[in-house]
Amino acid sequence: MEPIVVISILGGLILLVLFMGAPMRPVRFIGQGLVKIMIGALLLFFLNAFGTTLGLNIPINLVTSTISGFLGVPGIAALVIIDTFILG
Repeated sequence: MEPIVVISILGGLILLVLFMGAPMRPVRFIGQGLVKIMIGALLLFFLNAFGTTLGLNIPINLVTSTISGFLGVPGIAALVIIDTFILG
């Protein structure tokens, strides 16, 4: 596809959103959720980096990142407790 066509389509979509108004609440909700999941993955990375001396290793996947991202420090504590005592 020609670059001018792609730019024209994107420009038209932007104008359409500006004039009609986008449902910003769902878009903002999804964006905030993705940011929290990425922050949760980053927190788990640091936990794994510094927790290896204590024998802590929490896998970084979508479920654990979501738990640690949305719940924060209590979520990470819950994951550590589950890993230590239940999966032990």
